[in-house]
Amino acid sequence: MRTSERALCGVNALTLTSSGTTTADMAMVHVNRSGTSLGVFSEEDVRAGLRSARFLPTDLGWREGMPQWQPLSQFAEFAADLPGSPPAGAPPPAPTPPPAAAAPAEAPIVTTPVAAPAPRSGLPWDNRNARGFLPAYFETLVMVLTRPADAFTAMKREGGFSEPLLYGLVGGFFGCAVWLLFAMLMPSMAMFGNRHNALAGFFGMGFGLFFSLLLIPVFLIVGLFVWSGILHVCLMIVGGAKQSYETTFRVACFALGSTYPLVIVPLCGSFVAFIWKLIIECIGISRAHETDIGRAVLAVFLPRIICCGFGLIGSIFLSGLIQHMSHQ
Repeated sequence: MRTSERALCGVNALTLTSSGTTTADMAMVHVNRSGTSLGVFSEEDVRAGLRSARFLPTDLGWREGMPQWQPLSQFAEFAADLPGSPPAGAPPPAPTPPPAAAAPAEAPIVTTPVAAPAPRSGLPWDNRNARGFLPAYFETLVMVLTRPADAFTAMKREGGFSEPLLYGLVGGFFGCAVWLLFAMLMPSMAMFGNRHNALAGFFGMGFGLFFSLLLIPVFLIVGLFVWSGILHVCLMIVGGAKQSYETTFRVACFALGSTYPLVIVPLCGSFVAFIWKLIIECIGISRAHETDIGRAVLAVFLPRIICCGFGLIGSIFLSGLIQHMSHQ
């Protein structure tokens, strides 16, 4: 009789929980990112998503029996699947005691994400060997342009200069080449109206375009290192430099490589790329250095303010000099 009772209790324990839900239901995890529901997934799907970077450690998760949403990095069963997790032989973390309150019938509404430190999983560009070069570039570009806060929260702060520099060169070269082609074609159209100068204008434009394209990577590399240095110094002046120069360099590269292709937009492409680059740099500096947005904005605009000030002083001095010479 005891054997049959134990068997019956075992079946009940596997099929029903205290709230009347099945164990399979308890294993389904609701995943939410920045207030948007990504769906309901099994534990195996969540583990696979964390390993493939489909889910971020900072994404919020909830399942039946939990009193509130928690980052996926706080789930003990997903610890082995997080980026930078210890090997499988390491002892698992201590289980969290079950809450005393009764499990809610429905998932609570997401309000403010829980602020908890999570390892940086990296951008899709870091996994381009598995994803492919162009897919990884376009996935990173879309992520930086549409979700810069998530992108620079996931961006690795260190790992070398070559990876972000290559990304900046790809997007920067494309944008500069398009802008250069537009700039050369506009005056050439009027010149081609004269049939005597059409052939000379064509070869002249092609020759100039070829050498200009050769110089673009040089100017981009020098410009990225110099601008990152200026930006990092300004960040130190305002007290927002919480990380190294490499972190600032990475922000500058991903911001440039993602916004320069916007030059392809007709008429206003250059203006859109310039404005959006400023916004992305402010957000990227704030998230990567974990400083407040005010210091990040001040650091990004400080070099431009200084340049405008020197330009204004120079123009006033030059106009005064011209007036003085005209009176002599």
